[in-house]
Amino acid sequence: MRVCMVAYTFYETDTRVRMYAEALAQRGDDVDVIALGKYDQQPSEIIMGVNVFRIQKRTRNERTKAVYLLRLVKFLLLSAAELSLRHLRNRYDIVHIHSVPDFEVFAALIPKLLGARIILDIHDIVPEFYASKFGVKKNSHVHKALVFVERISCWFANHIIIANHLWWLTLTKRSVPQSKCSVVLNYPNRTIFRRCPRARQHKKFIINYSGTFNQHQGLDIAIRAFALIKDEEPQAEFHIYGEGPERANLSQLVEKCGLNERVFLNPWLPIEVVVQEMADADLGVVPKRNDGFGGEAFSTKILEFMSLGVPVIVAKTKVDEHYFNESVVKFFKPGDEQALAQAMIEIIRNQEVRDRLVYNANRFIEDYTWDKKQFEYLHLVDGLVKRI
Repeated sequence: MRVCMVAYTFYETDTRVRMYAEALAQRGDDVDVIALGKYDQQPSEIIMGVNVFRIQKRTRNERTKAVYLLRLVKFLLLSAAELSLRHLRNRYDIVHIHSVPDFEVFAALIPKLLGARIILDIHDIVPEFYASKFGVKKNSHVHKALVFVERISCWFANHIIIANHLWWLTLTKRSVPQSKCSVVLNYPNRTIFRRCPRARQHKKFIINYSGTFNQHQGLDIAIRAFALIKDEEPQAEFHIYGEGPERANLSQLVEKCGLNERVFLNPWLPIEVVVQEMADADLGVVPKRNDGFGGEAFSTKILEFMSLGVPVIVAKTKVDEHYFNESVVKFFKPGDEQALAQAMIEIIRNQEVRDRLVYNANRFIEDYTWDKKQFEYLHLVDGLVKRI
């Protein structure tokens, strides 16, 4: 089978795109990926048997709607041309489009007209994502327009994948029939996220966050919470890995709180490298805001920390309360830096609590891994091809 994935993302750091592509490649399928690239990367590369083509450079620094939209439209045009040319030379059976944005699915117009089956994979539900990123109200004309684009994008695709069950409910109520939509969580790949010996030598207590620097992620809340405990827990450090539009604001906050020697904003690293940093941590933190988007956006980092045997503090958002409970994570009230600070102190000082969370999470994670769930995706792909 020949499959092409198209994603407005950096392939090597996007665990969701990689888990699909590598599962297909490992069973012998021919897999191409059309994606973004960084300025120091080659235009093409083979990664774990997957052919990666980087057609557009990007820095995650969009602060205006116009710049954000312009880059998305540019990628749509470039990816449509790249995908069409490759399909005409050697036709694909499946084109798997990853959203954001959902209108990227129209890059597959030529392949669909020539018989390819199209999957639209909605990582982040666009109207809510856009509203969170740019402060757009749900009753605005912009939001209504985005819902319309969502509907026609779902209509164009042969099948829709959505990233969690709460968004499945939203999507099937307003844009797509239930029979055309499946849920695939961001499952950790246990070949990468598995228990491994610590590489560090020091005895400091390391708190870790690894992910994007977006406002809804609540990293500013975590930094303020850490500022409240820094004097009580002098052995603690907060190590942050990632990139995103909030980097400058977070850097200023670290400076303002006098945390330059205790909180470290590190660049995003390849998955195989950042996993060791996560495994070396004593505590993971997922401090999302409980807004219209962040409150329903499932974070794969929770499951990844669990796979690595690291206890995790999680904001008690709507989506996380749906999937987890206090036996496997330490919840705190979303947006409350005092509550997060208290949770940090409890975990730092209580080895018994840490051990209990790790033990329970280790049992929980057995049902939430990609090695067990990938067969559902492979069955879906094979079924779409058989219906051609």
